[in-house]
Amino acid sequence: MAIRGQCRHALVPAPGWRDAERIKQVVFPSDAPGRGRSWSWEPSRGGMVRTLLFQVIVYELENFQGKRRELSAECPNLTDSLLEKVGSIQVESGPWLAFESRAFRGEQFVLEKGDYPRWDAWSNSRNSDSLLSLRPLNIDSADHKLHLFENPAFSGRKMEIVDDDVPSLWAHGFQDRVASVRAINGTWVGYEFPGYRGRQYVFERGEYRHWNEWDASQPQLQSVRRIRDQKWHKRGSFLSS
Repeated sequence: MAIRGQCRHALVPAPGWRDAERIKQVVFPSDAPGRGRSWSWEPSRGGMVRTLLFQVIVYELENFQGKRRELSAECPNLTDSLLEKVGSIQVESGPWLAFESRAFRGEQFVLEKGDYPRWDAWSNSRNSDSLLSLRPLNIDSADHKLHLFENPAFSGRKMEIVDDDVPSLWAHGFQDRVASVRAINGTWVGYEFPGYRGRQYVFERGEYRHWNEWDASQPQLQSVRRIRDQKWHKRGSFLSS
């Protein structure tokens, strides 16, 4: 069972990982999934089989070379053993939220299903090649609704976005100043600049009364998009269950 402060991983040889079967573990219905993991349940003789839906592999070198770690739960320090740095990433199923620093701090990077051969494939700001912690990013709704506010504490001009991606807030008549946010449904990622560029800020369902609560240094957002999964959307980041 994964607990905060530890990483669930396995050191395995690099070739052939894509041909491996999805990870399965036989458990009984009374067993609860571990923190930070998502499973699909299937009946099996003698109990239930739960199939792991979160899986990511991090490599020490670029282009999926060198030592690697296979993760299925949150990891507050990717370099606590075996790896000296993260040079490339393969997301088999997700999505995941990665961070520039240990303990889920610093610049954020959304990792959806796919290959990231070097650091500038996951960083939109190109400010840092450091990636030291990551966690699964849960998507809990098929619906998406987001409220953006010009001033802190949900005051000033307001923009409502429902089931849509917005590559430019300016194009919809809303200035780049966003000082508070309500994520009413779904999970969103906001960007510093138009066209989904610059630093990324994830908004999971909840209220953000001040830009410091999404780890921004100033109230600037210029584009936002939905983070979706394949349970409800064909173009998602999850494996089909």
